[in-house]
Amino acid sequence: MVEPGSIEQSIRAGLACTHLEVSGDGAHFDAVIVSPAFMGLSRVRQHQLVYAALGDRMREEIHALSMKTFSPEEWAAR
Repeated sequence: MVEPGSIEQSIRAGLACTHLEVSGDGAHFDAVIVSPAFMGLSRVRQHQLVYAALGDRMREEIHALSMKTFSPEEWAAR
């Protein structure tokens, strides 16, 4: 079973994050991701960066990942 901490490690390894929270039940996960890499990008492109960081894990291990992505400025303004 996939642990949320394992997903967090994969995201951090592939994407510079200033804030990251991952929770889930082993198949379905929720993530809040704050990264300077998201500045000026559409939500679709932001999610693509996260999927790239997770690589094959999205196809092989993770059934569903719901994401909320923010630039540091968006995160500070909430």
